[in-house]
Amino acid sequence: MFRILYQGDLFADYFQIYLRDETHPDLPDNYTDETLARRLTVGPYAIIFHTARNMMVPVSVEWHDQCPTPELDAQKYVVEAGFDCPSGQLVLAGLTDYEPDAPRLPVKVGPLGVRVSMFGLDTLSEDGLDGDDRYLVQLWPEAKNGRQG
Repeated sequence: MFRILYQGDLFADYFQIYLRDETHPDLPDNYTDETLARRLTVGPYAIIFHTARNMMVPVSVEWHDQCPTPELDAQKYVVEAGFDCPSGQLVLAGLTDYEPDAPRLPVKVGPLGVRVSMFGLDTLSEDGLDGDDRYLVQLWPEAKNGRQG
């Protein structure tokens, strides 16, 4: 059982969309070749996932009561991590969005597991402006000693 927290298009300026605890504004800045290759940068209270296009892209965010089983056969790329949400409220935005207008997503307070599934990464046009890429973010409560990064 899951519930949809967000479904719509976000502007992935600089090829980035973030999800962070509302009371912790600092985003991860530990960009390395490894985090860029993984398409995920993780901090203590936030993640940034790296999209295939620097455009409006479709994003869905789901809340699950426990870690969902990944559908690996249907997805092109899947990455998992964990971060903490002490406020129980997440902010979802593109890197340069006006944050006061960004969606707020209610979740369980505490450590969260996160899986980002990226579909259609191989559908981009030659100029990188068009494609059928889409992004699914799945969240669930995680044990206190859960994963980081």
